Amino acid sequence: MTAIAFALLVAGGSFGAGLLGALTGLGGGIVVVPMLTLLFHVDLRYAIGASLVSVIATSSGAAAAYVREGFTNVRVGILLEVATTIGALVGAALAGVTPTSYLAILFGLILLFTAIRSIRPRQEHALLTTPDKWSARLRLDSTYPSAGGKQAYSVQHVPAGFLLMFVAGILSALLGIGSGIVKVLAMDQTMRLPFKVSTTTSNFMIGVTAAASAGVYLHRGYIDPTVAFPVMLGVLCGALLGARILSAVNAKVLRQVFTGVVIVMAIEMLYKGFTGSL
Repeated sequence: MTAIAFALLVAGGSFGAGLLGALTGLGGGIVVVPMLTLLFHVDLRYAIGASLVSVIATSSGAAAAYVREGFTNVRVGILLEVATTIGALVGAALAGVTPTSYLAILFGLILLFTAIRSIRPRQEHALLTTPDKWSARLRLDSTYPSAGGKQAYSVQHVPAGFLLMFVAGILSALLGIGSGIVKVLAMDQTMRLPFKVSTTTSNFMIGVTAAASAGVYLHRGYIDPTVAFPVMLGVLCGALLGARILSAVNAKVLRQVFTGVVIVMAIEMLYKGFTGSL
């Protein structure tokens, strides 16, 4: 395969990853890393480095549009970013000494756990009669646009969400996924934010988290421009398109797409990890 053909194929796959990442809040890394390692046989650490760069691009491309349209909860994003940034620095320090097969198995287990939690039904717009004390103190409750006008929602279990974000930051640096999986899971399932608010707030946050760990990967030589550039370009274009069509997409459909992609990628990564073929 020529370098140009490789770049075009990677950019095309990354476009789909960016579109999915923008719609589900995953940042595209959940697809980019398995795509590069399983389809194009790129070394896992270089795939993670390229993914981190693409995650920054996704956040830059989609976050501004989501904030402008009123989906993103900026106060929640800024609060939780403190935990994810600290976690990202810890994870980046661990990444250099962790075998790639262990990383692949960890990635697969996280994906399966996420898929199982995503399948569980819950009320999408539950309002608390008595506001959560942390949410009230930090003024985190907000609204987002819906077909019937502004829809109010309550933010719950803020300390638990903060702790999960620290874990999300560690996973971001270890796996190159922008920690979007755990962020969406924490905000959607633990903090009880509506799914569209969870995904858009995740997109708002992932750029800073990825940047914190991408610097360490760059210093160690794990970011190859010939891989990272087409990934970044494709993901950015996909993210911009995703930001435009999110308001018209049904949240239930998003959750189903989210779950399906996660299950497929989990099986692939677990197989590669256990067989040591990465």
